Amino acid sequence: MSNLPRKQLFAPIKVGAMSLKHRVVMPATSRLRARWPDGVPTDLMVEYYGQRATDGGLIIAETSYVAPAGRPYPTGPGLYSEGQVDGWRRVVQAVHAKGGVIVAQLIHAGRLTSSATTGGLTPVTASVDPSFWTNGEIKVPVREGSGLSFEPPSPHRALLTAEIADVIGQYRAAGQNAKHAGFDGVEVLAAQGHLISQFLSDSSNKRTDIYGGSIENRERLLTDTLDALIDVWGEGRVAVRIGPSSTYNGMDDSDPQSLYRHLAERLNEYALSYLHIIEPRVLGPDTIAPTQGPVATADLRELFRGRIIAAGGFEPDTAEKAVVDGLADLIAFGRHFTSNPDLPSRIEHNYPLTPYDRSGFYGSDATAYTSFEPYNPT
Repeated sequence: MSNLPRKQLFAPIKVGAMSLKHRVVMPATSRLRARWPDGVPTDLMVEYYGQRATDGGLIIAETSYVAPAGRPYPTGPGLYSEGQVDGWRRVVQAVHAKGGVIVAQLIHAGRLTSSATTGGLTPVTASVDPSFWTNGEIKVPVREGSGLSFEPPSPHRALLTAEIADVIGQYRAAGQNAKHAGFDGVEVLAAQGHLISQFLSDSSNKRTDIYGGSIENRERLLTDTLDALIDVWGEGRVAVRIGPSSTYNGMDDSDPQSLYRHLAERLNEYALSYLHIIEPRVLGPDTIAPTQGPVATADLRELFRGRIIAAGGFEPDTAEKAVVDGLADLIAFGRHFTSNPDLPSRIEHNYPLTPYDRSGFYGSDATAYTSFEPYNPT
């Protein structure tokens, strides 16, 4: 355990229109405790988020799908129905009761789902790639009986140009629903192999219309979505999460550095609350290069002029250093937050961290979810 002071992590900061008292962020981490089949947040989720809320701390809620066809996980929550809004409102109220700040992360799974999860709807994407659902490595969670299992994603189809406006409308409606639920803002997931990243990457986007070809065209789904959400939320309440160079969930690009450097510069045109960057040393739930520094954040910091949250494989000391060095403004800790409900306090006071329990990441009960206790120094 280090004795290094961590003053910068606990310096207040303004992030868009949100004022925070510290820079330890809880990122979106899907735990799959929503109700099946309607995707309504549960009492367990209210307890879980309430446990992890801190005065002036930022929580990014787990991915909420914007439409039935975009549902990535059978027991993940949505944000398109009245029941889902009511469920999220209870979560938001629990976080606000402790002085916390919480934003919703919006998602459309695209091809990364199963028709068993979407209610029989065919998954949609930028371009059809039969090898994606037949490569034997990529699996998606499905609901069977009383538990979760994993199977290859279902065959998908390409969105018609005219249908893309409907998808953007679904994001807009979900953004409005997030506002009705009381969230403090929204984050668009443009990473981890879901629909928007499928449009960004030239390995999954072979379109010849205005949403394909050039980098600017491949960014269009994201930027059109941002236009819609900023129209709902105003300036400083909409954010983006990206994963430069990530190969997670079958993603690839012929020139990822050019793609994401161009995107980072283009995002300066939007009044974002922050840009959330996943380091390539993290591949899904695993850290594949634990000694590698924050390279993606360092590269894009030169180009993006707003606030940056860095995520992926950080420990308390490396997080403090990244902020001190000016590479990032805030640091997100995913796995550590799963097992340390009082993580900011532990980091600030140098208390030991409880190891995360991977077996409880995706479950249905309180085990390894709400069962972790705050640290008792006595």
